[in-house]
Order: sequence, then C-alpha cells, then structure tokens
Amino acid sequence: MKAPPRLQSLIEEGLIDTVVRQLMSGKEAMVYVVRCGDETRCAKIYKEATQRSFRQAVDYTENRRVKNSRQARAMAKGTKFGRQAQEAAWQSAEVDALYRLAAAGVRVPQPHNFHDGVLLMELVTDAQGDAAPRLNDLSFTPEAARTHHAALLVEVVRMLGAGVVHGDLSEFNILLGHVDGADCPVIIDLPQAVDAAGNNHAQRMLLRDVANLRDFFGQFAPELLATAHGPEIWDLYQRGMLGTDVALTGHFARPQGAVDLGGVLREIGDAQAEEQAHRLRMQSEA
Repeated sequence: MKAPPRLQSLIEEGLIDTVVRQLMSGKEAMVYVVRCGDETRCAKIYKEATQRSFRQAVDYTENRRVKNSRQARAMAKGTKFGRQAQEAAWQSAEVDALYRLAAAGVRVPQPHNFHDGVLLMELVTDAQGDAAPRLNDLSFTPEAARTHHAALLVEVVRMLGAGVVHGDLSEFNILLGHVDGADCPVIIDLPQAVDAAGNNHAQRMLLRDVANLRDFFGQFAPELLATAHGPEIWDLYQRGMLGTDVALTGHFARPQGAVDLGGVLREIGDAQAEEQAHRLRMQSEA
C-alpha cells in the first residue's frame, strides 16, 4: 500500500522498506504492518490525545520528569507549545516503559526505534504468523483462563519489580501471541504507565489492573472472581517481599479500622471515569 505521510521519513531514513497494510486505528494511534529487511514489524503512529480527561492526565503524568525547564513551565501553563511538549512526553513514556520492561523480561513487544512520533516495534503474531488477537476477541476454557490469568499475574509482578504499573491493563491491551511453541499473553499499549514508587495513584492503578484481569478471566473460570491478588501483590511490594518466585494465594486479610469516606468516594469517582474511558475505547474500536 502507499505509505502514509507520517511513515515517509522512516522510509527515507531506511528504517522501513515497505508498508504492508493498516493493522489498527484507535483514538490514540494508528498501527501499520511494515517490512524492515527480512523482518515484519509494526509501526505505531501516535495521534493527538483528544479523549483523555484532565483528571486522567494529571493522575498518569504525576511525577514524570521533564529535563527542559522551558518545556516544564510551558506544560504547567498549558500553552500550545506546552501541550505539544506534554504529548511528546506522553509518547516517550510508552517508549521508555517498553525498553525498561523488555529488559526486565516482561512479555511486551520488543521496541526497535522511535522516530518522528512513530514507534517501530515487534509484530506479535499467532501460531499461523498472523497478527495476534486481543483477549477481548477470544473465549477460553476454564483451564486456559486460569493458566493465562496466572501468567499475567507473573507479568504484573515482574513489571512492579521493574518499578512500573501499567495503569490501564485489561483484555483490550493484551494480545495472545505464540511464543516458543505456546500461546502466551503479551502486554501492549503503555503510554499511561506510571512509576510505582513515584506516583501517588500507583496503588489504585495496580489494584484496578489486577481487578480487570480477575473480572475478565472470571467469566470463564468463576472461582477467580473470589480472589484478591491485587491487594496481596501491593502489600508484598510495600513490604519488600514481592518477587516472581513468591507463590500468590489470592487471599488478603484487610486491616480493620475506621472507614475513609473520602477515599471511598474517590474510588467511586475513579471507577466511573474508568467506565467512561472503557466505553470510549469500545466505540473507537467498533
């Protein structure tokens, strides 16, 4: 197919040889299948983020550092240059997270390059060599649901060990790829990834990520709906006892004490905001 204008500079730089087809178009990005020498990869072209609420942006970008003081001031003031700088920082957050997580052994697409707002990375494929499907397009046997749920909890733990919380993990941004002869979940879409130690919202996001996994796989293996892996994982992390070799039980005894009404109301508001974002994703992917 004819190369879109945003990919032309990558062709001129020799990073891409040909554009095969469009793979996906969403609110945040368009993804194309491309050829790079003998390899087939995908190119993610970021769009301007028009569907994020200000509250979500603040929660996700809290404690992200900007080296350039002029950019930081412009971002704080909300100028046109500041909004452009903020969007560039949002894009680079996914690139940084991918490199960091790939180095830590997390199952994410291997990043190859980031040029002119385009992320060039591994194309995750199924057993037939076609683009891997997302979990939300699949159904599972109870045994497969339990297996993939357990595998993803290991990836969440490994991510946390690397200091990263995905922040928007669900069946919509996990692919079922074919790795080393077996079907394995691969985590994608990380522009909203947050620093586990430096972001005050990291705990809430981690709990929501794990709850999303529980609720999705619980459709196929209902016993998973009674588990509480999120609080267990965060508690172990806070106590410095978390690792991929730690056997998770799915049980957690919540400490007794006075009810934090303000915290409960914030959780309700966050859940409503997440549901709205979920509906926007469904509309954009329909």
